[in-house]
Amino acid sequence: MSEESGFLTIIPHHQREPPVPVVRIARDLGLEVYRSGGWPDSVSGMIRKDAERGGPSGYAIFANGDHAATRRRFTIAHEIGHFVLHRELIGDGITDDALYRSRLQGGIEAAANRFAADLLMPWNLIREAVAGGVDTVESLAEAFNVSRSAMSIRLGVPFETKLVRDFSARVSARTGATGPRGTERHRRTASALQGRAHHGPFGFC
Repeated sequence: MSEESGFLTIIPHHQREPPVPVVRIARDLGLEVYRSGGWPDSVSGMIRKDAERGGPSGYAIFANGDHAATRRRFTIAHEIGHFVLHRELIGDGITDDALYRSRLQGGIEAAANRFAADLLMPWNLIREAVAGGVDTVESLAEAFNVSRSAMSIRLGVPFETKLVRDFSARVSARTGATGPRGTERHRRTASALQGRAHHGPFGFC
């Protein structure tokens, strides 16, 4: 089994119900996760090689311990995205600011953001939640332990929106959207994830 195939097995296994256990996913991918105190609010997190504190993969994720839990969860998911999609670019480390910008090109950071949203807010779980009566941005954000802003962006609706009855159809259309772009490796990963979204029981997207 290739390393990428292993990632695609590990991640959906944890997407059975919300909230998705992002730290557990990181550790199953061989990453160690730490909360760091004393950072400025402008820094959200980082991923770097760390011989002493890294997990089996040799990499460690650090999240700003002064940020809200929902924000830390997105930061960790974002850094996992760098590990899966951009490991060859990490070098001595990637530090992301409050807007998830780093020394990397904007398209790479956007791909990590999409990855984080796909990881924390899988469309199949959103559909199930809506079908079960969790039908506002606020209630969905609470169920998935993400910020209202993150859920609003995911759904493409304002915070206060009462979700429409045909929401499942709208979400199904969104799952067909193109995933992370970039290198051939990125396209292969996105294609495989999209395949699981349509055919697997715990779709990654």
